[in-house]
Parts: sequence; C-alpha cells; structure tokens
Amino acid sequence: MRKWHRWLSVIFAVFLFFIAVTGLLSHLAAWSRVEPSAEAAAAAAPPPGFVCPDGWRCTPPRGDQEGLASLTGFFHHLHSGEEFGPAGEAISFASGLALLFFALSGIWMYVRMWRERARRGARARWFWN
Repeated sequence: MRKWHRWLSVIFAVFLFFIAVTGLLSHLAAWSRVEPSAEAAAAAAPPPGFVCPDGWRCTPPRGDQEGLASLTGFFHHLHSGEEFGPAGEAISFASGLALLFFALSGIWMYVRMWRERARRGARARWFWN
C-alpha cells in the first residue's frame, strides 16, 4: 500500500495543490462580495404586478462586483476543471478520488503501524519517529 500511496502522491500532488489553491481563491472571492444597498435593490425590483413563477427564486441582480469578487465564477471554473474542458473535469474528478484514496490509505497504514508497535510491546503513543 505504501508503494501505491507514494507513486500516486507524486502524480497527483500538482493537481491537488492546484485544486486547493483555486478552491481557497473561490471562497475568498465569494466572501468579498458586497451586497447591494437598499436603494439599488429597490431600483432593480420587478415591475408592479410581476409574480415570481413557482419554484423560482426571484431576487434582484447583484450588480457589478469589483476586485476579487468579480472573479468568483472564473475561480470556480478553474477549481472544477470546467475551464479546461472535459479533460480538466476528468482530472479534477480523478484528483478527488485520489484525495479519498490518500486519506483512507494513510489511515490504514497508520493503524497497521500502530498494531505492529502494540505487537512488539512498544510504548503506546499517538505519534512516533
């Protein structure tokens, strides 16, 4: 298992780093949004007599965002791989599967090492060198 863990980590390290960075940027951009003022919301309100269709959420447009908030959609497309087409989406999906594999195999290897230490009668500790 260690061999698989090691080889896959070499291959997917760059992709996982890219996905982590774009995910963080996407969240930072979303958090930097500025909500429109009450006057702007009233100006963008639907005309009198307009009824929002069932199942729809009718809200006024957010307006033009500035700075990092204007890049929210772009960061999301980078993060999901959509910006690179079907190949990017496939790599993003495979990276998610690799991340699950690394988490589960890491826990499995840790438990095996823990049991081996217990079998040898070594002092029980959470972390060791």
